[in-house]
Amino acid sequence: MGIGREVVFGDALPVAERYAAFLETAGVERGLIGPREVDRLWERHLINCAVVSEVIPADAQVVDVGSGAGLPGVVLAIVRPDLRIVLLEPLLRRTTFLDECVEMLDLSNVEVRRGRAEDMVGKIAVDVATARAVAPLKRLVTWALPLLRPGGELLALKGERAAAELDEAEPVLKRLGARSAELLQVGRGMVDSPTTLVRVVAGRDEAVERRQRAPRRAKGSRKRSS
Repeated sequence: MGIGREVVFGDALPVAERYAAFLETAGVERGLIGPREVDRLWERHLINCAVVSEVIPADAQVVDVGSGAGLPGVVLAIVRPDLRIVLLEPLLRRTTFLDECVEMLDLSNVEVRRGRAEDMVGKIAVDVATARAVAPLKRLVTWALPLLRPGGELLALKGERAAAELDEAEPVLKRLGARSAELLQVGRGMVDSPTTLVRVVAGRDEAVERRQRAPRRAKGSRKRSS
């Protein structure tokens, strides 16, 4: 795993190691990380989150919905200092932990905000929303998509049920006007187990919208000749 850490984090590895140490101590003590997760913290959590950065555009504004212990938001801030990241979390004890992380790691590209995604509509408009272990996709999209600019992307880290969750969310995605939705795997060739993402692009397809706006002739009507 030492080689994997170096490949994924590069020059940011020392910062990632400080974050890992904080998760292993304060994170466990405060109930944000389970004690059983310590031995697999790098493979299952840090590296799993870091490889998401390969599909995020340069200089993007990002909101990490339900950030919890900062996975993936803090990890992305470490590995991609060009990103501007909002860690959005409703629980006070978690935002306190996140504030301490940001200060300790000197992450100048991160802002911690306490609140629910539903309450941030109109207050946050970003290029990318991330989420990990927050809610089933059909519920998550109702929270995350309204925070995106048209053409913005939700990147939801999912496990074995990713495809099933995407199928279940299809009616909701149509109602919300999602432009597209797909499964991705990131980290191939860098880690043993690639990370599975559901990527949802916000905003209706322009061709579909034009057809919907086009005037329609009443059913059964006929063009009259003079």
